Amino acid sequence: MQARINNPAVLVPDAMKALMALSSSLKTPDVPSKTLSLVHLRASQINGCSFCVDMHSRELKAAGDTEQRIFAVAAWREAPFFNDAERAALALTECATRVNDRPDPVPDAVWQEAARHYDENGLAMLTLHIAAVNLWNRINVTTRQVAGTYKP
Repeated sequence: MQARINNPAVLVPDAMKALMALSSSLKTPDVPSKTLSLVHLRASQINGCSFCVDMHSRELKAAGDTEQRIFAVAAWREAPFFNDAERAALALTECATRVNDRPDPVPDAVWQEAARHYDENGLAMLTLHIAAVNLWNRINVTTRQVAGTYKP
């Protein structure tokens, strides 16, 4: 497999700088980093972004998460390996990623469950992380960035 072009964020002047500035602004103690990596992985699975699925799986493993949990992210509802806060974040991720799949893209029940576990700043961070990973997914899927080439 070969990418269609180099990553556009690298090709367009200042794009990577802007995207990295966004990423650095999203560092937060309000949501555990493992939860954010689960969010990134789940959105990437939904969007079929093999580059990001590979990258976020590796990040989770490097952070000490178990292979059992990493493998189960795609079926998190049926797997007993996730706590209630992670489940709320994953549900929010699915809704915000699949915005065209239902008339009410993010139902109140999903939002309220997330709000039980995260304060306003945490919800803001989750929302921005979900949006950012969806942006990266769309760039990588469109240009067919190759999985396994990510270097931390």
